[in-house]
Order: sequence, then structure tokens, then C-alpha cells
Amino acid sequence: MNHSYLNHGGSYSKGMRYLVFIDFPKVDIKIEGMEGVSIPKTFRIRQLFDKTCIEDIPAVIRRQMSDNLKDHNRFRGKKLCITAGSRGIPDIDRIIRTVIDVLKEWGADPFIVPAMGSHGGATAEGQREMLATYDITEETMGVPIKSSMDVVQIGELPDGTPLYCDKFAAESDGIVLLNKVNPHTDFRGEHESGLAKMLAIGLANHIGASQFHMKGFATFAERIPQVCDVFIKKLPIAFGLGLVQNAYDKISRIEIMEKELILEKDAELLRFAKAGHGGFKIDNIDVLIIDEIGKNICGNGFDPNIVGRGPSPGFEGILNLQKLFIRGLNEETHHSGCGISLADATTRRCLRSIDVETTWINVVTSTVLGGGRLPMYMETDRDVLRLLIRTCNGIDYSNPRVVRIKNTLSMDQIEVSEAFLEECKSHPEIEILSSPHEIEFDPDGFMTDDVWS
Repeated sequence: MNHSYLNHGGSYSKGMRYLVFIDFPKVDIKIEGMEGVSIPKTFRIRQLFDKTCIEDIPAVIRRQMSDNLKDHNRFRGKKLCITAGSRGIPDIDRIIRTVIDVLKEWGADPFIVPAMGSHGGATAEGQREMLATYDITEETMGVPIKSSMDVVQIGELPDGTPLYCDKFAAESDGIVLLNKVNPHTDFRGEHESGLAKMLAIGLANHIGASQFHMKGFATFAERIPQVCDVFIKKLPIAFGLGLVQNAYDKISRIEIMEKELILEKDAELLRFAKAGHGGFKIDNIDVLIIDEIGKNICGNGFDPNIVGRGPSPGFEGILNLQKLFIRGLNEETHHSGCGISLADATTRRCLRSIDVETTWINVVTSTVLGGGRLPMYMETDRDVLRLLIRTCNGIDYSNPRVVRIKNTLSMDQIEVSEAFLEECKSHPEIEILSSPHEIEFDPDGFMTDDVWS
């Protein structure tokens, strides 16, 4: 978890822009009834999911590029743009480097373009910095990274929405559309997060992402396939590469396809992703603790398809949860606080680590301004946990049902309180890994991260 820059308000320069922080006063709320609240012991469990994954990722990519793409000579001498997004994808540096190596062997001249809409503070330097956190740099990839917010308009949808594409990508000889496919956090449809959405929003940069979001998430399912159709007709799409992760954050499927199959494969991969999605094997949680959120994990910072809370309706039935405690941001999110608005409470330290400008740019782009709200806060983790237990309704305050996870990408091993013990003993997809132990707090009242080491 990133605890840098937590001890001041104001701003400081990083890259080409200033990060803007807000200072918050200390609070000392006296809450009646806290004498009956106990912080429970927790124990470690392993949730069992499908472990199917690809062991030799470069070999699969090489084989599929050779077998699934016809006429390799068509790429010779061509300047090919490879899209790189802001979402965390395991081995993404190796994946992109393998594609680059094969294209070079075929005589192509590839380069990389950040395709992440308004992420990275909606600046070229900010997006370049995000890629660097995944070890995607010009030095490691051996090709240029052309990062710019400049776009060209390539057409419009029937409803009048203008469609934009990154200028470097539009002027290339071919676009290699590379992205992971997974359930979206704000809408449902045949195409959610994936290859088609990369065209609609990722490659559209800040202006295009803003324009597309203006009609709201309720229209995405209908409009995303329309965008894909326009891009394929108007721009030189070279081919697509779709990736799916399993519940253990490993690559479980890779599909390389010609441009004519992008929509078909995008829908197929989404169905596959939903079938293998991680989640909780337990329910009826009083307090859920998430140690870290981040844009690399999910656009919402955490996955509403797991937690049951999102900025848009439709996730309410996923998990019976009373209170949510978000402890902090990870380093890869570059101080973006997207997702913190859905916490019931957090700490002052966490709020002081949020760059409000980066967060609000992304929130305004999405048009869901509620994502820019800040939750109630207390001074320490211990204070927040006791507050949230106390404000749950109809529970046993001496034996609350508390769950702690590192993040929503790490759902295999989690911590649960003693109230779940009998339930976990009899569950066929849960293994108990430890005996109950006290939650460890440092001298300042913050939970230690030793539990995940």
C-alpha cells in the first residue's frame, strides 16, 4: 500500500502536472455504545476456484499469431500501433514484448500507444508513467512509445456521438488491438470491458472518452458494437489480441483474431471471463475491509462484481454486505481515489493520499459525479473498524462477521472472523489455513500488512 505523500495538503509537481491533495482536520468522535463492540479474531482461509492458466504465454502468442493471422507478409514495412491500457494485466510487459518481437521478425515497424481514455490525469506524460509501472518503457520494449492526447475524428454514431481516435494510432499502417476482457463495473451487455470498449474509449483519449460517456452507461451496451463497426470500416485494424484472467490473477485464455472476428471473439471471451470470475464463497458480511484499491485493479478501484457496490445500479444482489472499509490506495493508481466514494468510512491518512484532480478528471469523464464524493473518516484503522461494527444493524456486536482482503484481484486467500468458523469447516470450496489470531495493529493504530506476507 502506498503511504507516500500522506503528511501534507496542497500540491507538488510530478511529470508534467501538479498533484493536488486536500488536508483534513483530525476528528475525535465520541460514539455511544462502543463498550459492547469487540474487534474479532480472524483466521486465514483459501477459497478454491478454477486454476486453469497458460504456463508459457510467449509460446501461445507466437503460435496463435502464426496460425490465426493470414498472410504475414502484409505487415512487412508497416508501422503498426500496439495498444497498451491502464488495467493491470499479469505479464503484460512480456505479452506486448512478444507481439513486438514477432512483428519485427515479420518485417514490421511496431510502436506502442497508451490507450486509456482519461486515465493518468488525462495527460500524455501521466499515461506514459502509468505504463512504466507495468515495466512498459521504450527501453524494455525496444520500440517507441507515442503518448499524446491529440485525436482525429473518424466518424460519428447514428445518435450523433462523434468518434475519435488517437492521432498516432489513426495515422499508423495498422492497429494491433490488445486488451483484457472482463465484466464491466457499470453496465451489462454482450460487450463490456474488452476489445470493443478499447476502441470506443481507450483509443479515444480524453476528448473521445468524455464524448462517449455523455449519454450515460445505460447506452453503452448498444453503442460499443456500433463504434467497433465504424473503426473497422474507417481505420486499418491489423488484428486483435484478447486476454482473460482467472480468479488467481493468472492469464487463463489468449485469443488472437483477424479484425473481422473481433466482435464475435470479444463476446465469447466475456462469457468465458464471467464463468471464471472470482468472488466470495461466503455471504452475510457485516464489515468488509479492503486493504488497497487502484485503477490498475479496476476502473472503480475495486470490482463491484465481487463486492456488490458500484457507482451505477445493478450490483446490489451480489453480496449481502453492511459496511465497507477501504484502507488505502496502491502505488500503481498514482493517487487516483476512484472507488473511495463507495466506502462507508476510511482513515484521514487514506483521504490525504488522494490526488483530487486526477480523481475528478476521471469522474467527470464518466459523468457519474457521485464517484468524486469522499466518505466519513476516522484517525486510525482501529477507530474505523470499531465504528463500522458499531453502526451495523441487527448483528452480534461481540462476534461480528468481518472479512479482510488485500484487493479484489486477490480472492484466493483472505482473512475472516471467528463468526464464519463453522460455516468454513463445512464448505467444500474453502480450506482453513490458520487458527484464529488477533488482528495486528501498529503503535499508531493501523493494521499491519504482515498478514499478506
